[in-house]
Amino acid sequence: MQAQLAHQMAIAPTGNIMIACAMGAAALGLLALYFGALLGIVRSDLTSGMKLVWLAFALMAPFFGCLLWFLVGRRDAQRRAGIA
Repeated sequence: MQAQLAHQMAIAPTGNIMIACAMGAAALGLLALYFGALLGIVRSDLTSGMKLVWLAFALMAPFFGCLLWFLVGRRDAQRRAGIA
């Protein structure tokens, strides 16, 4: 019984470290998505009003706003630049 308990206690810190590393990597990924979207919005060829709308949406809903920018907004900005 003590051997099993000692084995479980030896494994526990390793699991915690792995979880902390995974959470840290996820947080860095979200930050990269967020700042990448903000930079992409600011540098896009959209009008100032549309940039403001996208920035407000990205600031109010950081994950979904940035995700929508990459899925919809960038493509729309590139299409509008080709029209003008």
